[in-house]
Amino acid sequence: MQIDRSNGYEAIAHTFAEARSNSIGATKVREWARNLAPGAIILDIGCGGGVPISQVLIEDGFNVFGVDASETLVQEFRQRFPSQMVECSTVEDSSFFDRKFDAVVSWGLMFLLPADAQRELIGKVARALNPGGRFLFTSPRDLCTWLDGMTGLESRSLGQKAYEACFQENGLELVGNAVDEGENYYYFACMT
Repeated sequence: MQIDRSNGYEAIAHTFAEARSNSIGATKVREWARNLAPGAIILDIGCGGGVPISQVLIEDGFNVFGVDASETLVQEFRQRFPSQMVECSTVEDSSFFDRKFDAVVSWGLMFLLPADAQRELIGKVARALNPGGRFLFTSPRDLCTWLDGMTGLESRSLGQKAYEACFQENGLELVGNAVDEGENYYYFACMT
């Protein structure tokens, strides 16, 4: 039996793609990206099929590289955005294209990972950012666990204090938070 490295999302890829809102998150990501230089290179980890996060970034002229562990969702991304690079890999295993990025976005992924993997991912993102690089991810503000609404698997937020401590350990600084229309809580960090 093959292990699903996509945190349950390969098994529900078509259902997820149909249910994923074309707008929730798009406005906050677009506002965040206004602080980036025109044409900045952005890594979207947990990119899924690319809608709406990668889509708004591409529409705004950014060069997006995507990583997702669901083969089905990566294929959708390739069909939608054939000129963008995308890799089918877990974030834990990805080399992030062996390059640096001006920014990294991770919408709806962080809390799907075990606590240790979240901490490791923050460090990995910090190492993949150019000086002054920016990082956005979503996860609840408070320390909590719950069952993912799509997969039924356990999700967890380390809570803002733990995320801030992890930022500091990895040369990042929390520069803001926000909540969007879907009640998703955002962390905005920057390389110090």
